[in-house]
Amino acid sequence: MSTAALQARGLSAFRASALARSGWLVHLARGVYMLPGDTLTRDGSLAFLSAHTPGLHVGSKTALAWRGVSQNIAFREHLHLWGDTPRRLPDWFTQRFAAGYQATRLFDDAFPKAFGLQPLPAGDPRVLVSVPERAMLELLSDVGKLQSLAEARELVESLPGLREKVLNELLTHTTRIKVVRMAATFAASMQLPWAALASQHSERIGGGARWVAVGRTGERLDLRRP
Repeated sequence: MSTAALQARGLSAFRASALARSGWLVHLARGVYMLPGDTLTRDGSLAFLSAHTPGLHVGSKTALAWRGVSQNIAFREHLHLWGDTPRRLPDWFTQRFAAGYQATRLFDDAFPKAFGLQPLPAGDPRVLVSVPERAMLELLSDVGKLQSLAEARELVESLPGLREKVLNELLTHTTRIKVVRMAATFAASMQLPWAALASQHSERIGGGARWVAVGRTGERLDLRRP
């Protein structure tokens, strides 16, 4: 609960602080409290963060896993969170849940920010999760950072039929050459149904004949124009 939520229930910030000192509330961080004996759940905590972080959603590999597409089962789930503005996840959250957050811009200013974000069918409606098409592009953006090229390729290959209309809308607004070209390269090499669509957008976004980079993982990305 935030201080604002407590104030809406008639508790001033001063009163909340006094209740925390006397053990009636647990102080998590400045302006954030919980009830004694309560357990912070993953989705409840994400819902709280979503209310205070513009554009916060579960993306990339985590979104794919939550939607049934995964390769390696992690001993401890690592949450890949995305948002619109840079921020540091609070300690009370990261101490309980392994997570990373980024505000990488994949799309242009004309892109509807909520496009491709939906809660899981049986999940908390306040927790938005990237649909497979958007999660795939976020995954490709992560390649060369802490995401391996091999696993990304396996995940893309494992994706069930992507909706070309949704993918086209996303690729139309994608500004990162690496992401579009990698999508086209993977789709062509695996002969995926949306290969022609990805190739068209790779041509549209342009760039040199080759796009070469060495990521933090040490892998070399060598992406040619189709």
